[in-house]
Amino acid sequence: MIEEPPMLQIRAEIQRPSAIQIAAFKGVPTGFVCDAMEGQGALASEINHLGVGRDLPTHAVGPALVADNGPAEILATMGALHVAQKGDVIVSAVHGHRNCSAAGDQFCGMMKNKGVAGFVTDGEVRDYDGIVDAGLPVWCTGLSPNSPYSNGPGKVGFGAVVGGVQINSGDLIVADRNGVVVVPFARIDAVIALLEEVKALEAGLEEKVKSGFCDMAAIDAMLADGRAVTSD
Repeated sequence: MIEEPPMLQIRAEIQRPSAIQIAAFKGVPTGFVCDAMEGQGALASEINHLGVGRDLPTHAVGPALVADNGPAEILATMGALHVAQKGDVIVSAVHGHRNCSAAGDQFCGMMKNKGVAGFVTDGEVRDYDGIVDAGLPVWCTGLSPNSPYSNGPGKVGFGAVVGGVQINSGDLIVADRNGVVVVPFARIDAVIALLEEVKALEAGLEEKVKSGFCDMAAIDAMLADGRAVTSD
């Protein structure tokens, strides 16, 4: 490398989903969103809701603001907090680094004060009780009391691979106690169009199951045409 990179790079303009697009995902289960994207879109299951449904709000929807920190770093997250808009979901990429917190209670409190809708990281956090007091929903890989550094280099407003999924700033994040789903910006309207069909299918099947339905017609068909066989 000829020159050292700057400590922090911040993207000046990010294209965000509209308020109408964001509202279409409010209260929608992540499973429905995945079903509208051919069963895909969720981050690795190691990234869980902090508290697993206890103590903190369990649903967050908003534009991703990606802070690409690197291992044991928080400088990019600091930059993201500085430029975040109300309703953003700050995504801290620490490249899966373990045994170091990506944020603590005071930082989560500042994000809450800024109007951030949620915090997602492929690393750990610390100060559980304080984060609960702050009231910011968090998705992470666990807890560690170790502190990060703020030396950089870091990037804000670009993209990163988090939990095995490429997240670009401006993509839509939908998160609940089941996990975190990324809707790429270019697919938001197409996914919204499919959500109503998914909701209708789910509602119809739920009603049937509550009424005692347990048939697997697809298996009967496979047995009938030879795609499945029975044996001793």
